[in-house]
Amino acid sequence: MDKDELKELIEFMNENNLCELEIEQEGKRIKLKKYSSETSFITPQLPSQPSVPGKDADTPPEESNLIEIKSPIVGTFYRAPSPGAKPYVDVGDKINPGDVVCIIEAMKLMNEIKSDVHGKIVKILVENGEAVEYGQPLFQVEPL
Repeated sequence: MDKDELKELIEFMNENNLCELEIEQEGKRIKLKKYSSETSFITPQLPSQPSVPGKDADTPPEESNLIEIKSPIVGTFYRAPSPGAKPYVDVGDKINPGDVVCIIEAMKLMNEIKSDVHGKIVKILVENGEAVEYGQPLFQVEPL
C-alpha cells in the first residue's frame, strides 16, 4: 500500500467519522485507529438512586462503583463474532484491558470493541443486533 492509498483511507475515516478501520487485501492487513483526547470510551457512572440499606449479597454493587463501556461509533451491536457463536462476554465474566467485549458493525466493517478496564461484567445494556449511537452505554462493569 502506498502513501496515496493510505491518505485516501484516512480521508475516508475522517469523512465518515470512523474511529477504527481494518482492511485485508492480497494477504496483507492494515488497521487504522484514531484516538482523540475528547473521546472517552469508559467513564464512571453517577449514581441514579441512593443505596438501600440491607441489600442481599447477590444484588449488583452500588451503581456509583460501576464503570460503563460506551460505544465509540454508530452501528449495529453484536455480542458474538458470528451467529450461533459463543458471546464474547456474559454477565459475571471477568475482563481485562484489551479483551474484546463485542463487535459493532458500521458500513459493513466489523469493529472489535475492547475493554480498557479490569473488572466484572455486571449488566449488558444492549440487545444483540440492536442499533447503537456514539457514546451509548453498552456494558456496566464492576472494577476489580
